[in-house]
Amino acid sequence: MNVFAPISSLMTDYKHLVTVSPEDTLEKVKEIFDAHKFHHIPVVNFREIVGIISKVDFEHFLGGATLYGENNVVSTQRLREARVHQIMTKHLGKVEPDDRINVALEIFTLNRFHALPVVKDGELVGIITPFDILKKLAEEKPAQPHMVYEAEN
Repeated sequence: MNVFAPISSLMTDYKHLVTVSPEDTLEKVKEIFDAHKFHHIPVVNFREIVGIISKVDFEHFLGGATLYGENNVVSTQRLREARVHQIMTKHLGKVEPDDRINVALEIFTLNRFHALPVVKDGELVGIITPFDILKKLAEEKPAQPHMVYEAEN
């Protein structure tokens, strides 16, 4: 992987993102987290990023209650009444699609962020996570395959 390649080469672009608005209920957030494996949902007002809600933020709201199974002590009413803007993170680090991957790596390392909105001209165009970078690294093929250790059967 070339860490000097643009972030746009790794990011999940907008057409593949699931987003919520600040006024959506946390019941909707729960449905999204239940249906998908990702851990961050961008919060947008039209296409402008206004926050992000993480699975950790959501679980914190639930008070550590398990989301699944018999131990679910969170009332459906509470999820219906609470709004995304009440628990979202508002002050975000952001990158642009033409920024280099190494810029994102530095931001992840220094700030311990787990997701960065990718913004162009004030509008959300994608998101990048450390997982995106790890996935790309895992897909790489060695330049010299004979140098890679292979276990015997």
